[in-house]
Amino acid sequence: MNPIALHAGNPGPMTGDGNWTWLIPGRVPTLIDAGTGVGEHLDALESALGGAKLAQVLVTHGHSDHASGAAAIAGRMPGVRFLKKPWPARDDRWGVEWSPLRDGDAIAVGDTFVTTVGTPGHAPDHVCFWHPESRMLFGGDLAIEGTTVWLPSSLDGDLHAYLKSLERVLALDPIRVFPAHGEVIDDPGTLLRNYIDHRLKREEQVIEALRSGDTSPEAIAGRIYTRLRDDLRSRAVETVISHLKKLEQDGRAHRSELAWHIIEP
Repeated sequence: MNPIALHAGNPGPMTGDGNWTWLIPGRVPTLIDAGTGVGEHLDALESALGGAKLAQVLVTHGHSDHASGAAAIAGRMPGVRFLKKPWPARDDRWGVEWSPLRDGDAIAVGDTFVTTVGTPGHAPDHVCFWHPESRMLFGGDLAIEGTTVWLPSSLDGDLHAYLKSLERVLALDPIRVFPAHGEVIDDPGTLLRNYIDHRLKREEQVIEALRSGDTSPEAIAGRIYTRLRDDLRSRAVETVISHLKKLEQDGRAHRSELAWHIIEP
């Protein structure tokens, strides 16, 4: 399988250099992720199809940089099927009818099949697409080379689920991951293990901040992220909230009104 990288043309503070979408040509021409509807992306998609008709778009999750381009694709290319794991709180906003994906679904793409792998955490509906013959994975926002993944608590990000998703993908032992941001990941095992180590170390920093008397996510983020750009500070606070919620699930922290406190063993 040789997917074609198509840039979505949407750089910005939240997307970095922008998104990659992945076209799988063949009997069932398939696009992984919808981008945001930028005209240059649609033009590049048509060019890469080389006269073939796009059959379907598989969306890794319902964040706007991955799903909002669906309506533009439907307008340019009538008859395309759109598939994603349901996220009822957001699915209606993208202007297309979604066919539901379930964990373990085998989907014909190009000249082969991929399997849907549920990987919630970054988003509750996040999935990856696994090609077992080549051990290649379309990873969405599960992992990004050279940086970590944001866990937006305000959009149902869940650190507990995310760590389980990293372990699940590690067990598949992929040799290559095609992400939605950044470079192709050629050593995913090392990167995913580093992600787990990083999150556990960050958790210890949150615990130490609580022990030091910081009781708000903003104060904890200010203690931990000392060199962060102002435009990224809100993302740091959301990540801290995700850590606090995991500690609450683990019975290691609790909140009373707006304050968080450590529970010592």
